Amino acid sequence: MRPSSLATANEPLSPEPALSRRRAALQLMAIPAAIASGSALANGTADAASAAVKKRFTTSQGCHLHYQDRGRGPVVLLGHSYLWDSSMWAPQILALSRHFRVIAPDLWGHGASGPLPADTQDLKGLAAQMLELLDALHVRECAVVGLSVGGMWGAELALKAPERVRSLVMMDTYLGAEPEATRLRYFGLLDAIEAGGQITQPLVDAIVPIFFRPGTDPSSPRPAAFGRSLAAMAPDRLRQSVVPLGRIIFGRADAMDRLAALRPQTTLLMCGDEDIPRPPHEMHAMAEVIGCDAVVIPEAGHISNLDNPEFVTRQLLQWLDRTMR
Repeated sequence: MRPSSLATANEPLSPEPALSRRRAALQLMAIPAAIASGSALANGTADAASAAVKKRFTTSQGCHLHYQDRGRGPVVLLGHSYLWDSSMWAPQILALSRHFRVIAPDLWGHGASGPLPADTQDLKGLAAQMLELLDALHVRECAVVGLSVGGMWGAELALKAPERVRSLVMMDTYLGAEPEATRLRYFGLLDAIEAGGQITQPLVDAIVPIFFRPGTDPSSPRPAAFGRSLAAMAPDRLRQSVVPLGRIIFGRADAMDRLAALRPQTTLLMCGDEDIPRPPHEMHAMAEVIGCDAVVIPEAGHISNLDNPEFVTRQLLQWLDRTMR
């Protein structure tokens, strides 16, 4: 695959030469062990991410979207998973922001962002809102790196405005329709959350294992912190944002045929080898349609960037060096 020949239009390129594989590896050695393991995440925050500049964007409809903004250079827009927030990208923000400007929004109803805009009907709507953020920040082109729903709206953004998305990485995501069995299961969980106005302990026990490798101890630091964050969600946030957003995600239309319009040379797919909700065979099916590279992340579940942060960050540094320099 050849590197992209497009020139960035956002900010002056860093004068330093492109990263070599050796420097990319050395970059990872600087990530504190606690952050690289994901153990610094708790209650939706992380020490590394807190060093970023946190800002608020108000949409044309008056809705408030919070985002992290760190570093200088070509822009990398990060999209996090459903039920997490931008702090899940802490190891990658720390490493990437040394070479790029990293913008990491909190999705509606997640982190510090406000409620889901009432007129949001589908993933295309989420992509349009992220495009509005880029417009407000005067970002003419960027790389999009999205995990789970972040990859879904990232693909929609690339399809909607291909001239704005110079490089696309979709991680642990699937743009086909949700398989019937899991769609019914997830909608049942959403119905229970909406009816009760809370994520009760039985619901926590059902949801947490979905995001981690099989056999993960639910009492270990990261799953336990994730479970506490779910249980702490307020009724209004759940009913106004989390549940409706979940129905958008799991009730999505099949977009597989449309993926053929993505540029294979600047599209990369990645997936944890033990991802429960988005198994590798889904990634390979998308890669066949797009004609792009696909990477299986070893020893990783759905939140693969935290299960194997060194591997993921190395892959991203190498990919962005090829497509954004």
